[in-house]
Amino acid sequence: MNNLAIFYKNGEGTEKNLEKAFHWYQKAAENGNKDAMNNLAIFYKDGEGTEKNLEKAFHWYQKAAENGNKDAMNNLAIFYKDGEGTEKNLEKAFHWYQKAAENGNKDAMNNLAIFYKDGEGTEKNLEKTFYWYKKAAENDNKDAMFNLANSYYNGEGTEMNLENAFHWYQKATENDNKEAMFNLANSYYNGEGTEKNLEKAFHWYQKAAENGVKEAMLYLAIKYYNGEGTEKNFKKAFYWYQKAAENGNKDALLNLVNSYYNGEGTEKNLEKAFHWYQKAAENGNKDAMDNLVIKYYNGEGTENNLSINSKK
Repeated sequence: MNNLAIFYKNGEGTEKNLEKAFHWYQKAAENGNKDAMNNLAIFYKDGEGTEKNLEKAFHWYQKAAENGNKDAMNNLAIFYKDGEGTEKNLEKAFHWYQKAAENGNKDAMNNLAIFYKDGEGTEKNLEKTFYWYKKAAENDNKDAMFNLANSYYNGEGTEMNLENAFHWYQKATENDNKEAMFNLANSYYNGEGTEKNLEKAFHWYQKAAENGVKEAMLYLAIKYYNGEGTEKNFKKAFYWYQKAAENGNKDALLNLVNSYYNGEGTEKNLEKAFHWYQKAAENGNKDAMDNLVIKYYNGEGTENNLSINSKK
């Protein structure tokens, strides 16, 4: 019954039909098939072949977990963690993450480590955090690879080891973890855990920036501006300063101001320079606040306005 449902779900050997897939998952689940119980829960969760119903999803995750389905154990823990289909209960979430991890679910291993790290549903324990990150990483969980690298880098739950941190940042990047790309770039740039290599640092800053890491956008812009690991290119520096600023990187705002003010990589534009000074000041940048007063005073990029400085 469960296999028949899978065929209907994937359209294998027949037309795809989610309603029939749901029907046969339900029949198999009611007849005690633990895998079908988990699959039925997923259908209720996503509203596939039936109306979305988180309470019924929770019910079937619980039944499947109690019958030994390790994926359902992890899913049940997530429901307890987020309060979906049941009341939020971090202790029960921890319990089921632990059960799932001990039964070999790699996602649960990483989730369990996070609970130990944050002290959710259990006492904070960085040694156990490290243990479960390592187990999950060795079982190819890409998020755990990044988390394990951070543990080695910061010496959390284990001795600091920059070579091991570099190794796991590298493994995580090979599995497309974008935050690891940025940290790997930093490792190459600073020569931490590996030989310093500005070209490789530039390469990974670029990859991270192209994958949306806003800190990497700023670093990439700086590398283009200074010609580190690549040829100096003010236009590309300006492009990435702008991207970083538009993505909320506060440190990029003043760099963007300077590009407009000095006409570097773009046409000189005092109005736009003033606009970004204002944005930086609104974000708490003290240098921008001081410069903004001067720009108002001199009428650069805006009309002369002394009123902001004349109030007693």
